Amino acid sequence: MQNKIVAIASDHAGFSLKQSLIEYLHDSGYIPIDLGTNSEESVDYPVYALEMAQVIESREAELGILICGTGIGISIAANRNICVRAALCRDDEDADMARKHNDANVVALAGRRVTPSQAKSIVSVFLNTDFEGGRHARRVEQIS
Repeated sequence: MQNKIVAIASDHAGFSLKQSLIEYLHDSGYIPIDLGTNSEESVDYPVYALEMAQVIESREAELGILICGTGIGISIAANRNICVRAALCRDDEDADMARKHNDANVVALAGRRVTPSQAKSIVSVFLNTDFEGGRHARRVEQIS
């Protein structure tokens, strides 16, 4: 999926991991859109979740990556937008199932719980797995 645009955003707790993933995305042939934050200075994660939701809704990017300390708050905030299906993924299997069965379009990561290596693997699975459709499409439509 080279040259695919992927939006990425984090709060302060996810900043370091975000920077690592931006480099990984570049190296893997993706075009990252960095929505911030731009330092480890304390910020409010809902601001960045909203930025992501707007980029997904406008179709500026098809897929996104969100990071906060646990991944929980930022995923809840992003999911308030009907166009976003953000899934908190802690491992490759979560990422695989989030895409295959839930057609998740945003992966949420725990900046304080996953290593850069784990995050790269999760993101790789997420970006390279397709939605299965079928019986799952009916369920996804019910939440859309």
